[in-house]
Amino acid sequence: MSKSARKNHKLPGIAVGKAEERTTNRLTVTPRAKLSAAAGLLRAAGTLGENSAFGQKNEEVAAFTYHAPQNALDDLKLRLAQTRWPERETTNDWSEGVPLEKMHALIDYWQTGYDWRRCEMELNRFPQFRTKLDGLGIHFIHVRSKNPKALPIILTHGWPSTVLLFRDVIEPLTDPTAHGGKAEDAFDVVIPSLPGFAFSDKPAEPGWNAKRTAQAWATLMLRLGYKRYVGQGGDWGAFITTAMAQQRTPGLVAIHLNFPQVIPDHLPDKLSPDQQRAMEVLNRFRSEGSGYFTMQATRPQTIGYALMDSPAGQAAWIYDIYNAATGNIGDPEKAISRDKILDEITLYWLTGTAASSARFYYEQRALLGKSNNPGRVDLPVGVSLFPHDLPAPRSWAKEVYPNLFYWHELDQGGHFASLEKPELFVEELRTCFRKVRQTDHPEPIQ
Repeated sequence: MSKSARKNHKLPGIAVGKAEERTTNRLTVTPRAKLSAAAGLLRAAGTLGENSAFGQKNEEVAAFTYHAPQNALDDLKLRLAQTRWPERETTNDWSEGVPLEKMHALIDYWQTGYDWRRCEMELNRFPQFRTKLDGLGIHFIHVRSKNPKALPIILTHGWPSTVLLFRDVIEPLTDPTAHGGKAEDAFDVVIPSLPGFAFSDKPAEPGWNAKRTAQAWATLMLRLGYKRYVGQGGDWGAFITTAMAQQRTPGLVAIHLNFPQVIPDHLPDKLSPDQQRAMEVLNRFRSEGSGYFTMQATRPQTIGYALMDSPAGQAAWIYDIYNAATGNIGDPEKAISRDKILDEITLYWLTGTAASSARFYYEQRALLGKSNNPGRVDLPVGVSLFPHDLPAPRSWAKEVYPNLFYWHELDQGGHFASLEKPELFVEELRTCFRKVRQTDHPEPIQ
């Protein structure tokens, strides 16, 4: 391929839309007039500048929907059919990575039985928007509750997730009476896509780490008109939510984490039993399960070439995490359905975000260095611990979270709790934040 051809080469069919829609190089933005009534589109006041990339004004919130071009889906199936397979692993487990038999089954289903349009329809049921934050176009879901006294909450995903991580909890949170809760448990829900993930823009400069993303989230909540709200996150979402609390983001009164980071940088000479167990699990992860972490934190561009070119490679890269993060049971579909796992994998593939999402690890490594936790949080903090995630000793938690007001250790679920056990996850948020609906200063637990 010549230089000029390479310059103009694009992934097949990424820019296809209906005649009445404005299209961009990888997504479709529907005109505000078309969805404003149905989605409750917000207009931001103030001086508006122009975003040349999307014809979008700097503080404008524009309605958004996504329809994958059919030729992109056809290209995916063709690539899957032409997969070059390695030999079988020499072990009889996942210790070398995803077993060949499991990958054959996953790819066969992805090629012949999986339906992206089903996921697309589910996603497009929710009001979605894009706005420009700190120079970057950011996508987000925004669902208002029918309850005018609903508590606003911003939910932040991590890797290898997208906003799809929370799709099973949006309706129970916003409409609790229809899902076993009480009217006073209602939330307004905001779920942004991280920079470089899914439908958000890919940063073209360094520096988009948890701290900068937290500042962008603060601007988003202000732009949406929220003066008092709470935050929640797991995985990188926990780091971003923690950074929001540390920055004393205006309006943020409390946070909830399902991936708390409490291990001190300097360990005591003698560890209690829960501390000893936490360090054993962490050290085992570092020595046996962190290959993806090291690669993405040091060479995100290099791994990006392989993952962008091979859907089977992209699938294996993410599928392996679903096994490890749900308890290493050797069958991740027992925790999360095969369709939902492939929904996430397909969204990464269609949006071409393998390298840009991996780069978040690179940015966080530069930010955190060798620290074991991101630092003290003085804002009220609630924690839910799911057993198949990395453990966090409560004996260390009070040092990092002096205003810890909620702590619950569950007996089911793992790293992707909102997908694995959505009912439990919803109940955790309801119970935790009942304590802050009436006060900004819930009583710390002992």
